[in-house]
Amino acid sequence: MAEAIIHDQLPIIRAAYLKHSQRVAAARALNGRALTYAEKILHAHAEGLSEKPQRGVSYVKFRPDRVAMQDATAQMALLQFMQAGRQRVATPSTVHCDHLIRARVGVHEDLNNAMTANREVYDFLESTSAKYGIGFWKPGSGIIHQVILENYAFPGAMMIGTDSHTPNAGGLGMIAIGVGGADAAEVMAGLPWSVRWPKLVAVVLKGTLSGWTSPKDVILRVAEILTVKGGTGKIIEYIGPGARSISATGKATITNMGAEIGATTSLFPYDEKSAMYLRSTGRGEIAALAAEIAAQLQPDPEAEADPKSYYDEVIEINLDTLEPHVVGPHTPDLGRAVSALAAEAAQQGWPSNISAALIGSCTNSSYEDIGRAAHVARQALAAGLKAKIPFLVTPGSDQVFATVERDGFLEPLRAIGATVLANACGPCIGQWQRDDVASGTPNAIITSFNRNFPKRNDGNPNTHAFIGSPEVVTAYALTGTLSTDPIHQPIVANGKSVMLAAPVADELPSRGFEERRSGFIAPPADGSTISIAVSPTSDRLQLLEPFMAWDGRDFAGLAVLLKATGKCTTDHISPAGPWLKYRGHLDKISDNMFLGAINAFTKEPGTGINVLTGETANLAANARAYKAAALGWVSIGDENYGEGSSREHAAMSPRFLGCKAVIARSFARIHETNLKKQGVLPLTFANAADWEQIGSHDRLAIVGLKDLAPGTSVTVVVTHADGRSTTLRCNQSFTPEELEWFRSGSAMNTMRDR
Repeated sequence: MAEAIIHDQLPIIRAAYLKHSQRVAAARALNGRALTYAEKILHAHAEGLSEKPQRGVSYVKFRPDRVAMQDATAQMALLQFMQAGRQRVATPSTVHCDHLIRARVGVHEDLNNAMTANREVYDFLESTSAKYGIGFWKPGSGIIHQVILENYAFPGAMMIGTDSHTPNAGGLGMIAIGVGGADAAEVMAGLPWSVRWPKLVAVVLKGTLSGWTSPKDVILRVAEILTVKGGTGKIIEYIGPGARSISATGKATITNMGAEIGATTSLFPYDEKSAMYLRSTGRGEIAALAAEIAAQLQPDPEAEADPKSYYDEVIEINLDTLEPHVVGPHTPDLGRAVSALAAEAAQQGWPSNISAALIGSCTNSSYEDIGRAAHVARQALAAGLKAKIPFLVTPGSDQVFATVERDGFLEPLRAIGATVLANACGPCIGQWQRDDVASGTPNAIITSFNRNFPKRNDGNPNTHAFIGSPEVVTAYALTGTLSTDPIHQPIVANGKSVMLAAPVADELPSRGFEERRSGFIAPPADGSTISIAVSPTSDRLQLLEPFMAWDGRDFAGLAVLLKATGKCTTDHISPAGPWLKYRGHLDKISDNMFLGAINAFTKEPGTGINVLTGETANLAANARAYKAAALGWVSIGDENYGEGSSREHAAMSPRFLGCKAVIARSFARIHETNLKKQGVLPLTFANAADWEQIGSHDRLAIVGLKDLAPGTSVTVVVTHADGRSTTLRCNQSFTPEELEWFRSGSAMNTMRDR
């Protein structure tokens, strides 16, 4: 099976590398200078580019090499693709079943329960994949990003994926970008994918990681510097001698978590570490092909020698002096060195006792990660120490699981009290069925995951989630408290005082990886006879009905459903956790709309004032009431509205329940695009202070829509409850193609019409 997966890719990679070399040479001439690595990949995949693109301005169409989908988002992506009328996907694509497995007891029981509970969805995904020529990875095979890294990622390629952490593949030199399901459906249907030509940030790494400091600490420090919106519209490119010293899986950890700073993607150039990983995962032929054009898979020497002349922003980090970090709670950019956490936790009044420690996930579940955590566990066993709190381990893939089991890494982790979960997202995505802490109870957890918004992991808004490397998290599991520094101070237990030594582990297994690709199902050569059945009474799946096209008139009398204050992520707009099971049923999942959003009008999450009755009610219920009364509505957003994951349900649910526009101070990239894809107007206040002008009973008119064109401003007339009116100017970022989506009702309508 492994040979077949790799063999099928070789002709595609050879053709891609031939085109890459040709287009890079042309791009140098077009730009009149040397190129960064990101620019080389962008130019190699751009379509119809006849003039030099302007960073942060030009919209360019690209032809990605691959599409990747996880089971939660694949449902809606495939339901949209089915509207295209194609018999087979035009771009190599895969579906990975990793999000719907609920973590509670352990790997075997949790996987068996998932197979029973999600049978209808798995059958739909498997049959749809077979019908349209899509590779299918069964539940238990692993987390999408780890499986992609092991099997499909290759230097110089471009991939889009229906998950915000798709940039994980950037660790192997690939531009991999998280998108909504509509984007994936279009590319699978053979259409190009469009995005604004990104700005470029160089993170210059010097020195070498040592001791307790790990690749995770690099991205935690970058997040602290750039903040959660500092990467918006940018590609983060890691260069310098320090970059070449980090393992390929360590690089993937860094690029994976670039999603937390809003970056379009992050990537490392191709180097010997990349080649080592390719060879270790059975892809020596791909490594040989990459070596032939190695100079094209790296920034030109001029760019690395003088980054300030080639990148829009330059950050320098010395790995020799970088300290282990912990970030949180509630946001991934609130960071500090481990040595400073105890004092800050006491000062802030955060819960000092840790209720659970969790390692693994797509971000930190490599052979090296588990090996370093196991080294800490062996020291604990030698000193008679065990975890003082629940300690959960999530391997990233079946291949990693089998290899670390073979090499004895899981044994010491289990011996100090760890429970090994299924090779799936589990607690990282909110699929954690906690029975030890009642919802609403203040508590602290520490994880090696990537995201720590309130309610993200366990649905409890009062869980204070902190993030560190797997080895640091393992050390904290031995103390059970934030009040000590377990890597710089001795751990006192059983009358003993034990000082942990810095962990060490091999980057890659000396005996190679255990080949575990039995969970892969290749599609048949002809799937035309396969039928897709969706029960009309199902609450898990629902065939889509096209959204209505714009009627050509201005929007008038719009109610204000919500005025979000502070952080309003896609987790706030469309929570995951128990709602993941409804990802294929637009009507049902829309009941979760804005459950976590803090409304400025009520000061509470998920509630708002129904302008028809004057009563305070659930926001989704209010939206349904407005829809029934043919009353359109708007949502008002704060800064970086829609931060977080790629889940397009955060755009589809509002559209389904009657949203006409979202007006915010600023947007996260993926969410703004998702709103456009579904025919919703995303507008930004020209004057951010105008957010204050909007009241709970105001009515809004959005006028001049017939004249809407790229670069024009939009007039919004606010009629206040006392009869006064205020005229606001708003900005929009539509391209001509995106305006077609708005006018036809959605991008899918446009695709179907074509």
